[in-house]
Amino acid sequence: MTRQTHTILGLALGACLTMLLLATAPVQAAETRDLILAAYSVPKEAYERHIIPAFQRHWKQKTGQDVRVRSSYGASGAQARAIIGGFDADVAVLSLEGDVDQIVKAGLITHDWRKAPHGGMISASVVALGVRKGNPKGIKGWDDAARPGVEVLYPNPKTSGGAMWDVIAIYGAGLKLAEQRGGGKPVAADAAASQAVDLLTRVQRNVKVMDKSGRESVTTFERGVGDVIVTYENELLPRVKSGRPYEIIVPAETVWIENPAAVVDTYADRHKARDLADAFVAFLHGPEAQAAFVELGFRPLDKHAGTPAATLPQPARLFTIAELGGWDQVSNKLFGAQGLWTKIVEDVTKK
Repeated sequence: MTRQTHTILGLALGACLTMLLLATAPVQAAETRDLILAAYSVPKEAYERHIIPAFQRHWKQKTGQDVRVRSSYGASGAQARAIIGGFDADVAVLSLEGDVDQIVKAGLITHDWRKAPHGGMISASVVALGVRKGNPKGIKGWDDAARPGVEVLYPNPKTSGGAMWDVIAIYGAGLKLAEQRGGGKPVAADAAASQAVDLLTRVQRNVKVMDKSGRESVTTFERGVGDVIVTYENELLPRVKSGRPYEIIVPAETVWIENPAAVVDTYADRHKARDLADAFVAFLHGPEAQAAFVELGFRPLDKHAGTPAATLPQPARLFTIAELGGWDQVSNKLFGAQGLWTKIVEDVTKK
């Protein structure tokens, strides 16, 4: 056998051995990426049952990578404080823009998150009232919730963003009711504010329990505590649909709720997950996530969208946070150290 023949046989044998090793080697697992999500408690089902699995499928199809979402749910204000304190969430989905702004002020969100569609908001609802089956207390609106002998539930605004929406709804309703009593004519600002404070005070006197979050408040109501719960409409709709023994009252005067989502730049960059975090927030604005929100009781961000949610009761005197002066002004006015709600709670507690 010639040297050339030996060489050819050697090369052939080497090629066969290489092919055999490749054929018998274990297939390398697809890369798994981690995404850390901090969210307020109310939309947990929307994320866990629909949105997160849909995003995982979307990302897998697009990149071939698996995504493991490590999610944490809790009161919005508490989540914001945890992120500021070191909880390294890549994405924050919170109840109100004021909580996102706190993270911005801490230097952890550095991009202009409001440049996203709908000003960075991903879901919408209104503040509504839940009452027992048959509405035994005859609750039709805020004045009824303020009657003596009616037990009311809503969470604590010190921990819950949803509770801040609840208090804002009551205060703003007081302003709207002042206009109604004035025959629709302009009412002096001081007089309207006085009536709003009176309504908020009377409702607060009736508050039986202030839980830490909106979800905990609903759980307390389902245990039989209270006659009325003040909460997001979307907290009530799926439960009523599933046969829970209570009814929904949408007051004529209530606030339009919008909930934001934002990438937490510092943590997403630290985890080298910026592309994943950006994609997740973009997915929340997309049709699949938006359909999931609407299916689970949220209202479409476009108030006039032709969806089933558009058939929900349309409050006659719906108002927005912007009409009350924006989050900074309202937050200080109601929830600051000398805020109206803060003083009301102190006075009610003393009595």
